[in-house]
Amino acid sequence: MTAQPPELPLAAAFPDADREQWQRLVEGVLRKSGAAEATGAAAEDALTTALEDGIRVRPLYTAEDAPDADAAGRPGFPPFVRAGRATGSTVAGWDVRQRHTDTDARRANEAALADLENGVTSLWLAVGDGGVPVTELATALDGVYLDLAAVALDAGADFAAAADAWFRLCDDKGVALSETAGTLGADPLGVVARTGSADALAGHLEAAAGLARRCADEAPRTRALTVDALPYHEAGGSTAEELGCSLATGVAYLRELTAAGLGVDAACAQLEFRYAATADQFLTIAKLRAARRLWARVAEVCGASPAARAQRQHAVTSTVMTTRRDPWVNMLRTTVAGLSAGVGGADAVTVLPFDAALGLPDAFARRIARNTQSILLEESHLSKVIDPAGGSWYVERLTDELARAAWGWFQEIETVGGQAAALGSGMVGERLASTWRKRSEALAHRREPVTGVSEFPFLAEAPVEREPAPVPAGGGLPRVRRDEAYEALRARSDAHLAATGSRPKAFLAALGPAAVHTARATFASNLLQAGGIEPVHDPVSVDAESAAEAFTASGAGIACLCSSDALYAEQAAEVAAALKAAGARQVLLAGKPGERREAYERAGVDAFVFAGCDAVGVLSSALDVMEVA
Repeated sequence: MTAQPPELPLAAAFPDADREQWQRLVEGVLRKSGAAEATGAAAEDALTTALEDGIRVRPLYTAEDAPDADAAGRPGFPPFVRAGRATGSTVAGWDVRQRHTDTDARRANEAALADLENGVTSLWLAVGDGGVPVTELATALDGVYLDLAAVALDAGADFAAAADAWFRLCDDKGVALSETAGTLGADPLGVVARTGSADALAGHLEAAAGLARRCADEAPRTRALTVDALPYHEAGGSTAEELGCSLATGVAYLRELTAAGLGVDAACAQLEFRYAATADQFLTIAKLRAARRLWARVAEVCGASPAARAQRQHAVTSTVMTTRRDPWVNMLRTTVAGLSAGVGGADAVTVLPFDAALGLPDAFARRIARNTQSILLEESHLSKVIDPAGGSWYVERLTDELARAAWGWFQEIETVGGQAAALGSGMVGERLASTWRKRSEALAHRREPVTGVSEFPFLAEAPVEREPAPVPAGGGLPRVRRDEAYEALRARSDAHLAATGSRPKAFLAALGPAAVHTARATFASNLLQAGGIEPVHDPVSVDAESAAEAFTASGAGIACLCSSDALYAEQAAEVAAALKAAGARQVLLAGKPGERREAYERAGVDAFVFAGCDAVGVLSSALDVMEVA
C-alpha cells in the first residue's frame, strides 16, 4: 500500500475567531481614523452602507445572517431563486439578445444579420413608433431564419398590428408558428406608464388576451405579453419599486388572461418579465433571484402548478447608468451589468451598445456589445455554473431583504386597486419621483460618483457624434439619467465655447509648495471640470503679492484657493482679498472652513468646496456669476 501523507495541521494551529474579536479590531481602526468612539455592534454599524428601500449593507456576513437555506430551494424547483430551470444556462448559455432601433428597415436588416452571424442568438426589434414601420417588418427580417433565431417585438401601442405582420411574415415564409420563439411584446400597462394615457387600455388588454390565446394554441414557444419593468427603473425607481411594479403588472395580466379563458398555467406561460441590470453587480444578482422568488409565490397563490411558476426573465443593461460624456466608460458599466445578469440567472440578456445614449449605435459599438457577452459565455464560462452567487451569505440576505421590500410595495399597489389604478392616480409616479429626488441629491453631492462625468472628467475629449435615434414615446413617467444634472452644466460650457472660442475658466490659486497644495488642487480641478469649467493652474504657486497679477493673466472669471489648513490660516484671507480686488467674481476655497469660516467670508471667500459638498449647486453658481448662459 502507498503511504498516505500526514494531514497538515495548519488550520488547527489557529484559534477560531468570533464576531466580537472582529468588532474589537474595527473599534481600533475607527479610533485611529478619528471617527466617533464606537464599540461592539455600534462599531460594526459605523461601517454599514445604506441602500434604497431601507436596506443596509453590513461589512461582515456570517451563516447567522443568511435566511433559511431551504428558502432558496433547488435550481429549477419552486421558489426558483437559484434558477428557473434545473440546468440553469449550462446547456447552451443564456440567450444573447441584441436590440435594434433603426427606423430604416434595410439598415436594421443589415445590422441584424451581422449580429446573428457573430454570436447573437435572438433579436429585440423596435417596431412602429420608435422603430421600423410595421409595414416593413418583412424587410427588416429578410434573410433571418425565423425557426432558428428568436425575435422579440417591441411595438408599444402598435403591438397588435406588429403581431399581425409577424404572423403574416411567418405564413409567407412557410414557417410554422410552432417552430418560432420569442415574444410579441404586448404590454398595455407599459404603454400607459410610457404615455400617461389609459384611454385605449381596455382595448389593448383585450387584444393582448387574443394574442395570448393564439400563441397558446399555435405558437407554444412564443410569449404574447411582456411585463416590462424598465419604465419604472428609467423613471428613477428603486430596485424594490421596479420589482413591485412588475409583480402588480403581472398579476393584472394573469387576471385578464384567465378571464379570457386561459388556464393559470397557460396564462403564466404567456408572460416574459424584463428587468434592468446595473453596474451594482450584487444588487442586480439579488434582484433577479428575488424576482423569481416573488413571482413563484404569486403564481402559487393563483393556483399555478409548480413547473408553471418559473419566471422567464429578460435583463437589459440600464440606460439610467450610461453617460453621454466619456461614453467609453459605458463599456465597463455594461460589462459588469451583463455579468450580473448572467450570474443572476436571466434567461435572455441584452447589453446595450456603449454609444446608445448618443443616438443610433454604430457597427463598432454593436460589435463590442455582442462580444461582451461572447467573452462572458465562451471565455469566462459564466453559464457553466448554476447560480454562482448561491450560498453567499451576503447575496442570500440581500435577496431576502429585496424580496420583502418589493412585496410590501406590491401590496400597496394592490391595496389601491392594482397597477392600472396606481398609475392613473399618480401613486406610482409620485413614489418613483420621491426616490429619484433622494438619489439626485446623492449624485449632486458626489456621494454616488459617475466616472467621466462627476469624477475624472476630461474637458478636452472630442465629442462622440452619432446619428439621432428615434424619439421614444413620452407623456407618462419620465426617463432619467444619472448624468443629467452634470450634462446640463457641460451643455452650458459647450455653448460658451461655441460662442466665444473658449470655456469658462477658474484660476487655481495654490498656496505654498506643491507637496502642500497638490491634493486640494487636484480635487478642485476635478470638481470644476465636472461643470465644464477649465482650471488654470499657472503659476504653480502664488501668494498675496502675486495672486492678483496671476489671476488677471489667466483670463479666468473665478478663483479657487488650494492649500493646507495651516497655510489657509496664514494666507487665505489676504489672497482672497487680493483676488477679489483683481476682479474675481467668485472666490472658492478647497476644504472645510471650520472655525475660520467668518474670517474667510469677510476676506472675500464666497463658497467652500470639499468632499460631500453640493457640487452641482457650486458649479451652477460659478457658471451663473461668470454669466455663462
